[in-house]
Amino acid sequence: MLEPRGESRSGSSTETRLLAFDKGAARPRFDRLATEEPLEIRLRAGSETRTVAITMRTPGADFELAAGFLYSEGVIDRTEDVSRISYCVDVPAEQQYNTVNVDLVGSSLPALDALERHFTVTSACGVCGKASLEALRTRGVDPIVSEARVDSATILSLPTRLRSAQGIFEKTGGLHAAALFDLSGNLLTLREDVGRHNAMDKLVGWAFLQRRLPFDDRIVMVSGRSSYELVQKAASAGIPVMCSVSAPSSLAVDVARAFGITLVGFLHDSRFNVYANERRVRLEVPAT
Repeated sequence: MLEPRGESRSGSSTETRLLAFDKGAARPRFDRLATEEPLEIRLRAGSETRTVAITMRTPGADFELAAGFLYSEGVIDRTEDVSRISYCVDVPAEQQYNTVNVDLVGSSLPALDALERHFTVTSACGVCGKASLEALRTRGVDPIVSEARVDSATILSLPTRLRSAQGIFEKTGGLHAAALFDLSGNLLTLREDVGRHNAMDKLVGWAFLQRRLPFDDRIVMVSGRSSYELVQKAASAGIPVMCSVSAPSSLAVDVARAFGITLVGFLHDSRFNVYANERRVRLEVPAT
């Protein structure tokens, strides 16, 4: 049984002193910034321990971030694979909340070759989109077959609902968000982070730990743009509809088309573009 322990970290924003210049005058004042600190994710099984990732993130929902990352990368498949998630106690006190241990049920670590190849691929030059798509298929990610449908008016309402729920963004103006909505546009949960990928991992990790995957009748809205990495995380989580306020990349569109994700971009005001699998969007086509 999964027993996450000890996650009580706060500090998503940090106060700082600055010199503000406005209309020819300068004055000292204080402001709040989004906190950015490293998080080391360690995988443990039996007597084996291995660091699998170090990411810069906003503190908070660290256990969800670790679980979502490992799930999205195909390292863990089921909540039952994990026995406990905890902060590390064998590091200096000031670093204890920056290292997370994920304890697996098994007696040995799984093969991490796919995870290593992924990071080699994403940091290398000249890797083609076909190889990236094949890597997802090799991991066992299947095309999404959800019959979910969503009204265009609901899609248009999402940016406002996303922004109104971004509590830390309102304080700092410097965070990305990933939000989960139902097909009527009701907000179910939201996660924020300085990194787009981390915000998505936190959202997926929340669902993984709550045993709510796959998201076969849900919408995910992300701030910024839809990259390949974000769309492949959506494919892993079974998300049928993904929206973003900016444009997707070409490989993101390829992944969405190959894995059955309805991909919406440039979503703001009264317009949006559907780049893949438009059948899930009920469009109001003007009469001619």
